[in-house]
Amino acid sequence: MKWTWLPLAFLAVLVGPSAAAAAGGPVPPVQGSAISVPGSAYRYAAFGAGRDTIVRRFDGSAVSALRVAGRYGVPGVDYNSGLTGLSADGSTLVLAEVFGPRAPRTTRLLVLATAPGLAVRARVTLPGWSTVDAISPDGRWLYLIQYRSSDISKYAVRAYDLGARRLLPKPIVDRREPDEQMTGFPISRVMSAGDRWAYTLYFRPSDAPFVHALDTVHRRAVCIDLPSTLGADITNGHLRLTGGGRTLQVLVDGVTGAQINTGTFAVTAGAGHAGSARTRPVSPERAVTHGSGGVPWELIALGVVALGALFAVVTRRAAPAPFPRGRDGTS
Repeated sequence: MKWTWLPLAFLAVLVGPSAAAAAGGPVPPVQGSAISVPGSAYRYAAFGAGRDTIVRRFDGSAVSALRVAGRYGVPGVDYNSGLTGLSADGSTLVLAEVFGPRAPRTTRLLVLATAPGLAVRARVTLPGWSTVDAISPDGRWLYLIQYRSSDISKYAVRAYDLGARRLLPKPIVDRREPDEQMTGFPISRVMSAGDRWAYTLYFRPSDAPFVHALDTVHRRAVCIDLPSTLGADITNGHLRLTGGGRTLQVLVDGVTGAQINTGTFAVTAGAGHAGSARTRPVSPERAVTHGSGGVPWELIALGVVALGALFAVVTRRAAPAPFPRGRDGTS
């Protein structure tokens, strides 16, 4: 698996303070890496086969497969090989069309039923470019990051009702802080028990890192600022739930940099990381805001060489994953 979009995501952040917003940063779908859910014996992966895709279900030594038209992959959610698209109940698998070096003009998703065997349930086509961010435990709600133009700073977080086959009309935005601009890209993702909450760690080169907590059942989110002293070290960070899911630890090189109470979202700085932090609770149908500014795709390639050391730091954490892998990056 190659994270070919990693330098582009970095450049989007570096070009300007509003080049990528809180839940933004395009992460491509991948082929060849498997996704699974706790408690299930099955793992699923997509493989390229010319212009088609072979979707395979692994159950120990047994393998079943489905060939579908088009090139699809399992949606990626961070640059530590995190994956999404498989509902916690194991009934629904969503794949996203593999895109090239330019922003796609149409988003194509493949919705598969997994039982009793693999079968195409629906093909979803949406205008413009959207990436998959999460799916609810029962497979009803699919969360998308919708890029409104080739300017990737202008996007909206959307909820798609897979049962009714419709995109909710209102973007998920924080109406109380419409001017709040947050730039960053996803470093690490961890799911709560039952996959209700999706916690994602974001790095911001010009501001404190933060955690985006998405309630996939009730379509609400919380943005949690982390101590500013974590700084660029967060590029080596990852998330871990402890205490039965009551505490979310932010680990940097194996050391706890901060702890978050998942009930109150209060932040406690870890040893050696004293600093202030604040939370921004968001009500249902609201999430992080998107900024303004322009990052034309034609100009992105011109700045790739400027990524240098910053790119090297993160690629250590984004090394190709051996097959198969779990949804949380564990074997």
